[in-house]
Amino acid sequence: MPIFVVQRHDASRLHFDLRLEIDGVLVSWAVPKGPSLDPRDKRLAVFTEDHSLDYAGFEGSIGGAYGAGTVIVWDTGGFENVTTRQGGPVGAGAALADGHLRFLLHGRRLSGGFALTRTNMSGDDRNWILVKIDDEGADRRRSPATTELTSVLSGRTNQDFEQR
Repeated sequence: MPIFVVQRHDASRLHFDLRLEIDGVLVSWAVPKGPSLDPRDKRLAVFTEDHSLDYAGFEGSIGGAYGAGTVIVWDTGGFENVTTRQGGPVGAGAALADGHLRFLLHGRRLSGGFALTRTNMSGDDRNWILVKIDDEGADRRRSPATTELTSVLSGRTNQDFEQR
């Protein structure tokens, strides 16, 4: 099963990086408010550059100008592409090209169905919308992006990696 990872990235602005293993790389979106478990929430997800698979477990401090800040693995696990068109399955790469990907996450904090849909908000086709599908993983009361601040791998926080 392909993997997914959500990294909490405290850079110039705190955001979450959603990464899905597709065609041998981690296809990535920056989600400023983090993923939501509430199907009513529509979260901006900005398409960013792909990352290598070995980046999935990265935690630490990033120096330099681009992306400088701290990173923890906020959630990780397996994911399944469940995108269909006209009753048949659509590969994840084709779904991305079409601008709509539906998937199931099997993580520690995130589970169940999610959908990513490309928009043309502000005239920028890098802007996608991330929504939680209303299923057994939905929870309108919990807000893990704001209440669960530790790494699922190390138990550490972003502040633990700040360079002093």
